[in-house]
This record gives sequence, structure tokens and C-alpha cells, in this order.
Amino acid sequence: MTEHVLAIDQGTTSTRAILFGADGIERARAQQELTQHYPAPGWVEHDPEEIWTTTLAVAREAMGRGGLPASAVAGIGITNQRETTILWDRASGNPVGRAIVWQDRRTAAECARLAGAGHEAMVRARTGLLLDPYFSATKIAWLLDHTPGLRARAERGEIAFGTVDSFLLWRLTGGRVHATDATNAARTLLYDIHQQRWDDDLLHLFGVPRAMLPEVHDCVAAFGTTDPALLGGAIAVRGMAGDQQAATVGQACVRPGMIKSTYGTGCFMLLNTGDRPVASRNRLLTTIAYRLDGKPTYALEGSIFVAGATVQWLRDGLRLIASAGETQRLAQAAAAERSVYLVPAFTGLGAPYWDADARGAILGLTRDTGIADIVRAALEAVCFQTRDLLDAMVADGAAPPTTLRVDGGMTANDWAMQFLADILAVPVDRPVVTETTALGAAALAGIGAGIIPSLDALETFWHLDRAFAPRMAEDERTRRYAGWQDAVQRVRTR
Repeated sequence: MTEHVLAIDQGTTSTRAILFGADGIERARAQQELTQHYPAPGWVEHDPEEIWTTTLAVAREAMGRGGLPASAVAGIGITNQRETTILWDRASGNPVGRAIVWQDRRTAAECARLAGAGHEAMVRARTGLLLDPYFSATKIAWLLDHTPGLRARAERGEIAFGTVDSFLLWRLTGGRVHATDATNAARTLLYDIHQQRWDDDLLHLFGVPRAMLPEVHDCVAAFGTTDPALLGGAIAVRGMAGDQQAATVGQACVRPGMIKSTYGTGCFMLLNTGDRPVASRNRLLTTIAYRLDGKPTYALEGSIFVAGATVQWLRDGLRLIASAGETQRLAQAAAAERSVYLVPAFTGLGAPYWDADARGAILGLTRDTGIADIVRAALEAVCFQTRDLLDAMVADGAAPPTTLRVDGGMTANDWAMQFLADILAVPVDRPVVTETTALGAAALAGIGAGIIPSLDALETFWHLDRAFAPRMAEDERTRRYAGWQDAVQRVRTR
């Protein structure tokens, strides 16, 4: 009965909890949507209290559905939306304001100022990241500078900073533990990924007091135990990783050269580079894939800000569809000869462009353009952006992949996955378990609990659901991708 682990997957648009057995098979799950707040153009916020209440609710519901008491859960694994920034009062545990979400672009001018002052080379050398509003450091500074009295309190040690994992750990342990893991620390612009420590020069550059920061652990560690009143008993938190790193583990991409792409709110492609951090020449990110026993494994990452969020926009913003499930039928019905392109730069463009000021556009509209054409263009945009990332990785010296492992909600769409294989000219493998982010968090907790022997054992968990082989003619592939590149150039500002 104790060979079960609970994965908490706190994402951008929803919070879910999944109960897994030691065999990697899902036993029960629960999920709740998360409210998105857009107080100004380019701003995206979450309510930290809603993040917490949904987390607690789905954890309780999953355990209830699985029929397991706390004593039957060997450990908890936490995975989370990365870079999202929360500050809270150490004494009360209360947030000092809303969380600034990774998509938020309010600090674009500050990032441009720092880059213009010549700081990007040092930042990139130490963190593997670019000076971009995507990451946490300028979000922290913005909150400190725009909340009266907050900077002075932070310097006195009264205020804690954390990404979502750290905030949840604090709450789960009743305020006893302020910690994070190396993968989340590596996304803050404050952590030296080579020396494996918070960097004083970076803290000074961004104006972040060291007293705010959490302790950094491996992805498998003794993170503390939950307050017994929360889940019916004390449960050890044994694993933690940012969502894309957790998906890399869940996809069993544990050998150098293996590559995965996750399609959630955004799209994130990670290439395992082993113990060697690869500096990109094409504006990809060098990051930590996971850290075990104090030894980091690195990855090259390409980050797309908007993927599944485009479908959500079609549903909630334009109201062209009632549910994401309609998109496959509509895409199939669209006329293939119509060259409609949707560039979803709602919060700027991510890799490899990193244009914070770009904005979205639909191009190629004619009088006979209909809903099906726009829906198809939205799905194609995700695939075109994936091609952008893959081409950049190959240009950085990566060998062209023999297959791409995919996961996330969008992968349920067979039409989109076939188009992805076609535009990449690479076979696409979809696993049986597409919730690989949660599976990766569960696996890390399982290793910590001793019910999974090692990362290598994860390959026995990975099972193919369907392989999509390329079948598009090369001239059509070239023509379609050239049209996408032209569309992107029309919205770029730099």
C-alpha cells in the first residue's frame, strides 16, 4: 500500500494532482482551473491563495478517489509553472500581492536597459539565460519597488521569495521549510548554474536581497513533511522540479541526445546534453535538466510562450469554438490551399527571437476565410514554432533527432501531431501517459522514497501510444515554412 506517490502539478491554467503507483500507472487524479488576471496590457497575474487552495483541494480529491490514506503515500513530488514569482510575509505566510506569471512582460524596458548597459554577457555566462522579462529576477525587483515599504522589509529578512514550488512547499510544511530545487533556481537569473549557488553579483545587479531566497536542493531530496492537518497525516515531500524538467524525466529523456517537446500553455523543447552545459549561438537557453546527488545534468531549451493558450484564446477570447476538442475536426475541414498564418505573439515572441514587443497577427485573410481556417492556422503555428526551435538546436550542433517525444494536452489532437511530424520531417512519438510532467514529479518522489531504483528505470515506464511518420512532400514543407517565416518577420520589432 505504501508504493504510491502523489504528484502535484501546479500549471499556468490549472492545478492537478495525480496518484501514481510505483509502476508508473495512474491510479487517480483531480484537476481545477486557475483564474487568469490581466490588469494591464502585457501583464499576467495569479492569485497565490487560489494557487494554494486549488492545490490542497486536488491533492485531497485525488487521494480520496484513490482510496488511500496519508500513511499509504510514500512521498509527494511537486512540479510547477516556472519563473512565476511570489513574495510573502515570513511571519504570517500571507502573499504581499498577486503572483507575477512567467508570461508577464511588464519588465521589458528594465531588461532592455540592463542589456543596453552591457550586462547580458555576464548574465548569460553564469545563468545560461537571456535578459528577458520571462525570468524571475526583474519580477522580484518590480514588486519590491512598486509596493510601499516592501524593499526595506525584504532587506530586514521579513519577506520571502519563491517560485510556485517554493510557495507550495512553505504552505504544505506549515511554514517550516523555505526551499526550492536546482531546476527552479536556475530560472531566476540569480543562480550560477556552473557553481550551483546563488550569485552575489547577480543579486546586486537586479537589486534582490539575499535574505529573501530559498535554500536550493537536488531534485530528489528530503524537502520536509506536510502538516498532518492538511492531508490526513504527515507525508514526506521527496521530489521537485520545474514543469519542463519534470516532463523531461517523465519522458525518460535521461540520456544525452534525447529530446522532448511539451505542449501546454506554452511549448518547451528540451535536449539532454548530459554533464556538459552547451552555450547556444542561436538564442536558446542553457539550463539544468535535473540534479541528483549534487551532480547537474544540463539541457538546451527552446521556449515558446503561447501554444495551447492559442486554443484557449480561440475558445474564450474569440469564441470561435466551444471546446479544444473541436479543433481537430475544424482543421481537417479547412482548405489546405489557403495560406492563413496566425502568429500568436500575445506576450511577445520567445525562442529563438526573444522579441518582447512583438504582438500577434493573422495574415493571409481573404473574403472566403472562415473559422476552420483560423483554427487550422492556430494549430499550425504551434508546429511552425517547434520547427523554429529544432532548427536552432541543430544549428547549435545538435544531431538531427531520430524521433521527437511529445506530451501535454495538445498532443491528443491527431491532426496537429501529424502536421508536426510533416513540418519537422521527423517522426513524432506520443506516449500512453501524456501527463509526463506529473509522471516526472512522481518519479522523482518515487526515487526519493526508494520505490523506484533510479532514473534509468523510467524507461520501463515509457510506452508508445502512437507514432506519427512524416508524409508531406518536401516542396510543400518548404513552401509552408517559408510562409510562416515571412509572417513572423512582419510582427517582429527587432
